[in-house]
Amino acid sequence: MTSRFVRTVTRKAGLPVLLAAVAGALAGTVSTQAPRFYPDDPIAREPDSRDASKTKGYDIGSLYEMLNNLFVIANYEPSGLRAKNINTIDEVPDSSWFTNRIGAHPITTEELARGPVVGAPPDPSKWVLIREKTSGAHPGFTARDAKGQTWFLEFDPKPYPEGATAAVTIATKFFWALGYNQVESFITTLDPKHVEIDPKATVRRPSGKRTAFTRDDINVILETVARNADGTFRVVAGRLIAGRILGGFRYYGTRPDDPNDIVPHEHRRELRALRVFGAWTNLTDLKNANTLDSVITENGRSIVKHYLQDVGSTFGMCNDRYEWDLSWEHFYQADTTRKRFFSLGFALSPWQTVDYVEYKSIGKFEGDRFDPREWRPQTPTTAYKEMRDDDAFWAARRVALFTDDLIRAAVHTGQFSNDAAEKYLVDVLIKRRDKIKSVYLTAVNPVVDPKLDANGRLTFDNAAISAGVAKGPATYRASWMQFDNATGASKPMAQTQGDTTSLDAPAGLPTAAGSYVQVDIAVDAQAHPAWKEPVRTWFRREGAGWKLVGLERMPDKPRQVTVAKK
Repeated sequence: MTSRFVRTVTRKAGLPVLLAAVAGALAGTVSTQAPRFYPDDPIAREPDSRDASKTKGYDIGSLYEMLNNLFVIANYEPSGLRAKNINTIDEVPDSSWFTNRIGAHPITTEELARGPVVGAPPDPSKWVLIREKTSGAHPGFTARDAKGQTWFLEFDPKPYPEGATAAVTIATKFFWALGYNQVESFITTLDPKHVEIDPKATVRRPSGKRTAFTRDDINVILETVARNADGTFRVVAGRLIAGRILGGFRYYGTRPDDPNDIVPHEHRRELRALRVFGAWTNLTDLKNANTLDSVITENGRSIVKHYLQDVGSTFGMCNDRYEWDLSWEHFYQADTTRKRFFSLGFALSPWQTVDYVEYKSIGKFEGDRFDPREWRPQTPTTAYKEMRDDDAFWAARRVALFTDDLIRAAVHTGQFSNDAAEKYLVDVLIKRRDKIKSVYLTAVNPVVDPKLDANGRLTFDNAAISAGVAKGPATYRASWMQFDNATGASKPMAQTQGDTTSLDAPAGLPTAAGSYVQVDIAVDAQAHPAWKEPVRTWFRREGAGWKLVGLERMPDKPRQVTVAKK
């Protein structure tokens, strides 16, 4: 009932529908006769049908968020429920959070190298500083360029020249292709000779008071960052996001004043999937301050658009110079922290024995010891804890679509001066991609892209075998059923099987328009017992052919709560 309820509300995206459904649920009168599939299934876009102009910004203190994640969320028990923003064929529809790109259509190397960029780069012939950079690990400014456009400038720290600026630039390409809203970012320069200070610019002092921004404040920053030989500074410039900025989003719950935000964030698949995408790129800093919500106008209505606005804590760039444990452990991890404490440091952790090949422009990033299941960001998030095997499979399929050439094209945008460093980063990303494929594409039944043609021929693909991370032989078994969409009842027809990804349907498939069949596809492969769990599919008769309208890779597996007897 839960998944059907959320799916229906998501489609309607209307507050009256939501309230009526909740009221009915509380009264115990929710109809069990609602159809499983609607005429518009599977939906391609999650609608934003309500006006969100009254949303207001809120701030989550970084210290509070970190402590809550480390000591509360770390002990969070995942629900075991399927993601709630998926459509009926187990895919994430486009939304104000996410846009299907890689996998939805072929992405060229040129398209990936451009990424989220749609406008012109900044004009660095003059910079007018507005204020200091207020978040992030690396120093910077907010400034206007010679054309009056507002940009967020970030420098490279002295120990890692080119590192921070390259990480932001490259990572925005990957996360844009993966589907997330990203900031337009450009590598450019800042010449102190061509820097001015806005007369209204202020800076927050240690006391908390804001006073006038001075040339000394600029020099304090510039003395700590990497400088070019000609006295200029390499910076990455991020374009100011359009709309009314609200601040970041949380990885749990919903925004209460956004009537379109009805799916708890921990149950959004694209946020769960950051556990896989983050592991691939080593995005260790998953926190509210690195996200951004903005109210924009779309189709004449105010909606909230959600950004991953800072993905620069990638490729080892979030580690301090002598910090080795990021991506291996959370900031505090009770078991390993206690173990080191009571052993007086003699109990070695895995990160203490890694043989890194370090480049100043990359940092601590490797692929030989990498295991995506053991990867850890600085702190866990609720969405991170909620990720299931079907979410990871969905994410791994997207990672697998990044060919070696696509990875090279994205990395090349980092403008490394050291060719060896660029090649090393490409090689590590390829290694980590391949490990993600081998771990997650084989963990569940990998049947994908089922099709039923007008002649009754069922075809599909095996994602694990196609990706080269599994081998045959395999036997495919299809259990065929007539399906009543009004009641949800299914009536067995027959079973067919074969050793290829093409099977004949049994005789007697319905021919009337609007008829449904259910086909459960299981795989017998000795090396992969999990594949026996069938992928459930539903097809609807439309005209002379069949349309896929439903797919369920894994059912809900709610966590069992044991109540002690008195």
